[in-house]
Amino acid sequence: MKQIIECVPNFSEGNNMAVIKEVTDVIEGVEGIKLLDVDPGKATNRTVVTFVGSPSEVVEAAFLAIKKAASLIDMRKHKGEHPRFGATDVCPLVPVSNITMEETVEYAHKLAKRVGEELGIPVFCYEFAAASEERRSLASCRAGEYEALKERITSEKWKPDFGPSSWSEKVACSGATAIGARNFLIAYNINLNTTSTRRANAIAFDVREAGRILREGDPVTGKIINNENGEPVRIPGSLKKVRAIGWYIKEYGIAQISMNLTDITVTPVHIAFDEVCEKARERGIRVTGSELVGVIPLNAMLDAGKYFLRKQQRSVGISDEEIIKIAVKSLGLDELTPFNPKKKIIEYLMEESSGEKLADMNLTQFANETASESPAPGGGSISAYVGSLGIALGTMVANLSAHKRGWDDRCEEFSNWAEKGKKYQQALLNCVDEDTAAFNKIMAALGLPKSNDVEKAERKQAIADATRNAIDVPLKVMRLSLESMEVIRAMAETGNPNSVSDAGVGALCARTAVEGAFLNVKINTSGFEDKEFTEKVITEANQIIEKAKAEEKVILELVNNKISN
Repeated sequence: MKQIIECVPNFSEGNNMAVIKEVTDVIEGVEGIKLLDVDPGKATNRTVVTFVGSPSEVVEAAFLAIKKAASLIDMRKHKGEHPRFGATDVCPLVPVSNITMEETVEYAHKLAKRVGEELGIPVFCYEFAAASEERRSLASCRAGEYEALKERITSEKWKPDFGPSSWSEKVACSGATAIGARNFLIAYNINLNTTSTRRANAIAFDVREAGRILREGDPVTGKIINNENGEPVRIPGSLKKVRAIGWYIKEYGIAQISMNLTDITVTPVHIAFDEVCEKARERGIRVTGSELVGVIPLNAMLDAGKYFLRKQQRSVGISDEEIIKIAVKSLGLDELTPFNPKKKIIEYLMEESSGEKLADMNLTQFANETASESPAPGGGSISAYVGSLGIALGTMVANLSAHKRGWDDRCEEFSNWAEKGKKYQQALLNCVDEDTAAFNKIMAALGLPKSNDVEKAERKQAIADATRNAIDVPLKVMRLSLESMEVIRAMAETGNPNSVSDAGVGALCARTAVEGAFLNVKINTSGFEDKEFTEKVITEANQIIEKAKAEEKVILELVNNKISN
């Protein structure tokens, strides 16, 4: 699965849109980058830009943007209401999908090193990328703002993590940049059946991490109670990593709880929603729906849908589309305006920019494309697709079993099998396009020039790399298809007996996928020069073939015995 990270650089220019356009142009000029938002502020004289892509693409785009901003923005002339200390004031990297925070920190450090060394800009690493707890806070790194920067970077305590620690005309112009890694922040509003801002605020104080100030007597007008240091005592709210306030929205004629979920790994959307529902109920108020501001990672929506499915004692091993529908309806995300997953979920926005995939075609389109005069998709893609259909049947049996009348106490058991089957199905569907892409890489490598020794060597290496990839993909199909037979066998043994024949067909498809992919492995290894690699691959592939045949035999015996009985 493709790794995706988000980058949210803040540039110290919010009035001259020609400057901002030059910066965003270099971002969009990096292939694979999707620009999601450009939000300029006149009073703050600051623009927040949001874009996403693969880690390497994002690092490249961020570097180019920081470079461009440094050439266009002179911090010696900058004025604005928002704290700032550099042309690119802050540049956080945010893990979105299939990437850990630890990996994201590595990319943040890679970017910081490039900016410091190649651009000569002082860089402070903050949040998860910080070298010490003292530098974790952005406010600490930026203390005193631009006006204090000369004194700070030349001190031993606040020497930059990367880049120059001496003052120069260049640094005076660019200022410094804070580069970090942080969790995804979601702006999320929850709708109430009231117009009272005061009541909405009361609920917000119930749930937000900061809670409310403790008072004597009346919780609103009573005297504030201070601690021994003279600071107000606070009653913490029920949700960690949540900021919240109540307000009235004239456009919709309702009050809302406006929330920032600053770490959805701690408090995800669905938990925040349910907690506000409960606190509102205690105050005689009802939640009617919610509103997502900006975009959201796919996993956050899937986690929400699965949460509500489990509360209903339903299987979670269904399609992402169905899970997202459950999430949208359960959270009431379509109450105020239509919720379009293609426009609100980051991964789907990325797909829109990458063109149509084979796996997204309908059955007729895929069959016609296969039958066309083009050599791809070919047997490798078809093998992957057959494998995905095989495990789809096993997953179907698991879902039917989870809903079988009288089997309510086994819902979780079959839901787990269905969820596992769904992962194999998606992985094999991905291989449909991966196999065709592998073939295209070989064709591209064969088309490289070879007019001199350097070009010949580069072409030879490109062909070798592309061929190895063309071997790895069908080998992956073989592995996945064999592994998927565990789910199919479990459904043949313990699943809904009325669907046992479907498990049998699933086993036939899985074994066919294994043998079909093996043909691609063999043809791609036949002329490969790395004989040690080839021998290792063929040995493993033969073992997979034998295991798949044996597993198919066991499953079909189970199926036929149940049909006979």
